[in-house]
Amino acid sequence: MSVPVRIAAPTALVLALLLALSACSATRTNGEDGGGADRRPATARHPVAGKADAASGVVLSAERTTPTDIDLRWRGGGSGVSGHVLEFATEESGPYTVLQYLPPRVTSYRHPDLMPNTTFFYRLRVFRGPVSKPVSVTLPKGDLTAADENSSHDWLPARKDPKRTVPGRPLRSTGAGAPTGFKATVKHANGILFTWTDRASDEAGFLLESRTRTGSGYEPVVVLDPDVNSTGLITLPTEKEASYRVRAFTYGERSNVVRLTTGESTGP
Repeated sequence: MSVPVRIAAPTALVLALLLALSACSATRTNGEDGGGADRRPATARHPVAGKADAASGVVLSAERTTPTDIDLRWRGGGSGVSGHVLEFATEESGPYTVLQYLPPRVTSYRHPDLMPNTTFFYRLRVFRGPVSKPVSVTLPKGDLTAADENSSHDWLPARKDPKRTVPGRPLRSTGAGAPTGFKATVKHANGILFTWTDRASDEAGFLLESRTRTGSGYEPVVVLDPDVNSTGLITLPTEKEASYRVRAFTYGERSNVVRLTTGESTGP
Protein backbone atom coordinates (compact mmCIF):
# COMPACT_ATOMS: atom_id res chain seq x y z
CA MET A 1 0.00 0.00 0.00
CA SER A 2 1.34 3.45 -0.84
CA VAL A 3 1.68 6.03 1.88
CA PRO A 4 1.42 9.69 0.79
CA VAL A 5 4.06 11.52 2.77
CA ARG A 6 2.20 14.80 2.75
CA ILE A 7 -0.83 13.16 4.33
CA ALA A 8 0.76 9.95 5.57
CA ALA A 9 -2.19 7.88 6.69
CA PRO A 10 -0.65 6.07 9.68
CA THR A 11 1.19 9.19 10.87
CA ALA A 12 -1.78 11.48 10.36
CA LEU A 13 -4.05 9.18 12.35
CA VAL A 14 -1.56 8.93 15.19
CA LEU A 15 -1.02 12.69 15.32
CA ALA A 16 -4.76 13.31 15.22
CA LEU A 17 -5.18 10.94 18.13
CA LEU A 18 -2.40 12.66 20.03
CA LEU A 19 -4.02 16.02 19.42
CA ALA A 20 -7.39 14.78 20.62
CA LEU A 21 -5.94 13.20 23.75
CA SER A 22 -3.88 16.30 24.43
CA ALA A 23 -6.95 18.51 24.22
CA CYS A 24 -8.97 16.22 26.50
CA SER A 25 -6.20 16.08 29.06
CA ALA A 26 -5.77 19.86 28.99
CA THR A 27 -9.50 20.34 29.60
CA ARG A 28 -9.43 18.04 32.62
CA THR A 29 -6.36 19.76 34.02
CA ASN A 30 -7.76 23.25 33.65
CA GLY A 31 -11.29 22.39 34.72
CA GLU A 32 -12.77 24.17 31.70
CA ASP A 33 -15.35 23.12 29.14
CA GLY A 34 -14.24 23.27 25.54
CA GLY A 35 -11.45 25.87 25.71
CA GLY A 36 -8.03 24.76 24.54
CA ALA A 37 -5.01 24.99 26.78
CA ASP A 38 -2.84 28.10 26.66
CA ARG A 39 0.51 26.54 25.91
CA ARG A 40 3.04 28.95 27.32
CA PRO A 41 6.71 28.72 26.31
CA ALA A 42 8.73 26.60 28.68
CA THR A 43 10.77 28.66 31.13
CA ALA A 44 13.72 26.35 30.52
CA ARG A 45 14.61 24.18 27.58
CA HIS A 46 15.48 20.55 27.97
CA PRO A 47 18.03 19.37 25.41
CA VAL A 48 18.64 15.65 25.26
CA ALA A 49 21.34 14.03 23.17
CA GLY A 50 22.88 10.59 23.01
CA LYS A 51 25.95 9.00 21.56
CA ALA A 52 25.78 8.08 17.92
CA ASP A 53 25.75 4.50 16.80
CA ALA A 54 29.38 3.69 16.13
CA ALA A 55 28.63 2.46 12.62
CA SER A 56 26.36 5.29 11.46
CA GLY A 57 27.74 8.46 13.04
CA VAL A 58 24.21 9.91 13.09
CA VAL A 59 23.59 11.98 16.21
CA LEU A 60 19.99 12.84 17.11
CA SER A 61 19.02 15.35 19.80
CA ALA A 62 15.67 16.55 21.15
CA GLU A 63 14.61 19.75 22.87
CA ARG A 64 11.31 20.64 24.54
CA THR A 65 10.59 24.15 23.32
CA THR A 66 7.13 24.38 24.96
CA PRO A 67 5.49 22.00 27.42
CA THR A 68 3.98 20.02 24.51
CA ASP A 69 6.24 20.79 21.52
CA ILE A 70 9.46 18.88 20.84
CA ASP A 71 12.12 20.01 18.37
CA LEU A 72 14.45 17.38 16.91
CA ARG A 73 17.82 17.99 15.25
CA TRP A 74 20.49 15.71 13.83
CA ARG A 75 23.87 15.65 12.18
CA GLY A 76 26.05 13.11 10.46
CA GLY A 77 25.07 10.11 8.38
CA GLY A 78 28.07 9.43 6.20
CA SER A 79 28.48 9.58 2.44
CA GLY A 80 25.87 8.51 -0.05
CA VAL A 81 22.91 9.24 2.23
CA SER A 82 19.71 9.84 0.23
CA GLY A 83 17.71 10.98 3.25
CA HIS A 84 16.46 10.11 6.72
CA VAL A 85 13.34 8.57 8.22
CA LEU A 86 12.28 10.07 11.55
CA GLU A 87 10.32 7.74 13.88
CA PHE A 88 8.78 7.99 17.34
CA ALA A 89 7.28 5.73 20.01
CA THR A 90 5.99 5.97 23.57
CA GLU A 91 8.00 2.91 24.64
CA GLU A 92 11.71 2.54 23.92
CA SER A 93 11.15 -0.97 22.56
CA GLY A 94 8.47 0.33 20.18
CA PRO A 95 6.49 -0.04 18.08
CA TYR A 96 7.85 3.03 16.26
CA THR A 97 5.72 5.15 13.93
CA VAL A 98 7.14 7.08 10.97
CA LEU A 99 6.83 10.84 11.33
CA GLN A 100 8.39 11.82 8.02
CA TYR A 101 10.72 10.84 5.20
CA LEU A 102 13.14 13.75 4.80
CA PRO A 103 15.72 14.79 2.18
CA PRO A 104 19.35 14.98 3.30
CA ARG A 105 19.42 18.79 3.42
CA VAL A 106 16.77 18.79 6.19
CA THR A 107 18.29 18.45 9.66
CA SER A 108 15.44 19.45 11.99
CA TYR A 109 11.78 18.66 12.64
CA ARG A 110 9.14 19.90 15.10
CA HIS A 111 6.75 17.38 16.68
CA PRO A 112 3.93 19.61 17.98
CA ASP A 113 0.90 19.49 20.28
CA LEU A 114 1.80 16.31 22.12
CA MET A 115 0.14 14.66 25.09
CA PRO A 116 1.26 16.32 28.34
CA ASN A 117 3.26 14.38 30.94
CA THR A 118 4.18 11.68 28.42
CA THR A 119 7.58 10.27 27.52
CA PHE A 120 8.43 10.07 23.81
CA PHE A 121 11.28 8.16 22.19
CA TYR A 122 12.79 9.17 18.85
CA ARG A 123 15.23 7.62 16.41
CA LEU A 124 16.43 8.33 12.89
CA ARG A 125 17.12 5.86 10.08
CA VAL A 126 19.25 6.50 7.03
CA PHE A 127 17.93 5.50 3.60
CA ARG A 128 19.93 5.17 0.40
CA GLY A 129 19.14 4.37 -3.20
CA PRO A 130 19.42 5.49 -6.83
CA VAL A 131 16.87 7.67 -8.61
CA SER A 132 15.38 7.67 -12.08
CA LYS A 133 15.86 10.47 -14.56
CA PRO A 134 13.47 13.31 -13.68
CA VAL A 135 10.48 14.37 -15.74
CA SER A 136 8.85 17.81 -15.78
CA VAL A 137 5.07 18.15 -15.67
CA THR A 138 2.88 21.19 -16.37
CA LEU A 139 -0.74 20.66 -15.42
CA PRO A 140 -3.73 22.40 -17.01
CA LYS A 141 -4.77 25.64 -15.33
CA GLY A 142 -7.72 25.65 -12.97
CA ASP A 143 -9.33 23.03 -10.76
CA LEU A 144 -11.13 19.80 -11.50
CA THR A 145 -14.09 19.98 -13.84
CA ALA A 146 -17.34 18.15 -13.16
CA ALA A 147 -16.32 15.59 -15.77
CA ASP A 148 -12.99 15.04 -14.00
CA GLU A 149 -14.67 14.57 -10.64
CA ASN A 150 -17.15 12.07 -12.05
CA SER A 151 -14.60 10.10 -14.06
CA SER A 152 -13.03 6.86 -12.90
CA HIS A 153 -9.89 7.18 -10.79
CA ASP A 154 -8.84 3.56 -11.22
CA TRP A 155 -5.38 4.83 -12.25
CA LEU A 156 -4.75 6.29 -8.79
CA PRO A 157 -3.86 3.25 -6.61
CA ALA A 158 -0.30 1.91 -6.59
CA ARG A 159 0.19 -1.21 -8.72
CA LYS A 160 2.70 -3.92 -9.51
CA ASP A 161 2.72 -4.54 -13.27
CA PRO A 162 4.81 -7.61 -14.22
CA LYS A 163 5.40 -6.08 -17.67
CA ARG A 164 7.50 -3.35 -16.06
CA THR A 165 9.56 -5.59 -13.80
CA VAL A 166 12.85 -7.05 -14.97
CA PRO A 167 15.42 -9.27 -13.22
CA GLY A 168 16.81 -6.86 -10.68
CA ARG A 169 20.18 -6.09 -9.18
CA PRO A 170 21.04 -5.40 -5.52
CA LEU A 171 20.94 -1.71 -4.67
CA ARG A 172 24.14 -2.12 -2.69
CA SER A 173 25.98 -2.63 -5.99
CA THR A 174 27.38 0.72 -7.06
CA GLY A 175 25.07 2.43 -9.53
CA ALA A 176 22.72 -0.56 -9.78
CA GLY A 177 18.96 -0.81 -9.56
CA ALA A 178 17.86 2.70 -10.53
CA PRO A 179 14.31 2.78 -11.93
CA THR A 180 14.18 3.36 -15.70
CA GLY A 181 11.53 4.39 -18.19
CA PHE A 182 9.98 6.86 -15.72
CA LYS A 183 6.95 8.53 -17.32
CA ALA A 184 4.27 10.97 -16.21
CA THR A 185 0.80 11.03 -17.79
CA VAL A 186 -1.49 13.96 -16.97
CA LYS A 187 -4.95 12.60 -16.12
CA HIS A 188 -6.68 15.88 -15.23
CA ALA A 189 -5.99 19.32 -13.75
CA ASN A 190 -4.86 17.86 -10.41
CA GLY A 191 -3.91 14.30 -11.28
CA ILE A 192 -0.82 12.55 -12.67
CA LEU A 193 -0.13 8.86 -13.35
CA PHE A 194 3.50 7.78 -12.95
CA THR A 195 4.95 4.54 -14.32
CA TRP A 196 8.47 3.09 -14.36
CA THR A 197 10.45 -0.14 -14.71
CA ASP A 198 11.62 -1.77 -11.47
CA ARG A 199 15.28 -2.81 -11.82
CA ALA A 200 16.13 -3.48 -8.16
CA SER A 201 16.08 -6.86 -6.43
CA ASP A 202 16.24 -5.87 -2.77
CA GLU A 203 14.47 -2.52 -2.37
CA ALA A 204 12.61 -1.72 0.85
CA GLY A 205 10.32 0.39 -1.30
CA PHE A 206 10.14 3.37 -3.64
CA LEU A 207 9.90 7.09 -3.00
CA LEU A 208 8.15 9.40 -5.43
CA GLU A 209 9.86 12.78 -5.09
CA SER A 210 8.90 16.20 -6.42
CA ARG A 211 10.54 19.58 -6.87
CA THR A 212 8.22 22.51 -7.45
CA ARG A 213 9.10 25.44 -9.66
CA THR A 214 10.04 27.55 -6.63
CA GLY A 215 11.37 24.68 -4.50
CA SER A 216 14.97 24.39 -3.33
CA GLY A 217 15.21 20.65 -3.91
CA TYR A 218 13.35 17.36 -4.30
CA GLU A 219 11.04 16.26 -1.47
CA PRO A 220 9.57 12.78 -0.89
CA VAL A 221 5.81 12.90 -1.50
CA VAL A 222 4.73 9.25 -1.64
CA VAL A 223 6.20 6.09 -0.08
CA LEU A 224 5.50 2.88 -1.99
CA ASP A 225 5.90 -0.82 -1.32
CA PRO A 226 8.59 -3.00 -2.95
CA ASP A 227 7.92 -4.08 -6.56
CA VAL A 228 5.45 -1.24 -7.19
CA ASN A 229 5.96 0.39 -10.60
CA SER A 230 2.85 2.54 -11.06
CA THR A 231 1.08 5.10 -8.90
CA GLY A 232 -1.21 8.08 -9.28
CA LEU A 233 -0.83 11.40 -7.47
CA ILE A 234 -3.39 14.07 -6.63
CA THR A 235 -1.30 17.22 -6.68
CA LEU A 236 -1.16 20.29 -4.48
CA PRO A 237 -1.81 23.79 -5.86
CA THR A 238 1.96 24.47 -5.74
CA GLU A 239 2.58 21.51 -8.04
CA LYS A 240 1.02 22.90 -11.22
CA GLU A 241 4.58 23.03 -12.53
CA ALA A 242 6.97 20.52 -10.98
CA SER A 243 9.70 18.00 -11.67
CA TYR A 244 9.33 14.40 -10.46
CA ARG A 245 11.55 11.37 -10.04
CA VAL A 246 11.30 7.97 -8.35
CA ARG A 247 13.87 6.38 -6.04
CA ALA A 248 14.41 2.73 -5.15
CA PHE A 249 15.73 2.66 -1.59
CA THR A 250 16.96 0.49 1.24
CA TYR A 251 17.28 1.36 4.91
CA GLY A 252 20.66 1.94 6.50
CA GLU A 253 22.04 2.71 9.91
CA ARG A 254 20.06 4.01 12.88
CA SER A 255 20.90 6.91 15.13
CA ASN A 256 20.92 6.88 18.89
CA VAL A 257 17.51 6.84 20.61
CA VAL A 258 16.56 9.98 22.55
CA ARG A 259 13.81 10.32 25.13
CA LEU A 260 11.99 13.40 26.32
CA THR A 261 8.99 13.89 28.60
CA THR A 262 6.42 16.59 27.89
CA GLY A 263 5.31 18.97 30.62
CA GLU A 264 1.99 20.17 31.91
CA SER A 265 -0.45 21.98 29.66
CA THR A 266 -1.29 25.07 31.70
CA GLY A 267 -4.29 27.29 31.21
CA PRO A 268 -4.47 31.08 31.52
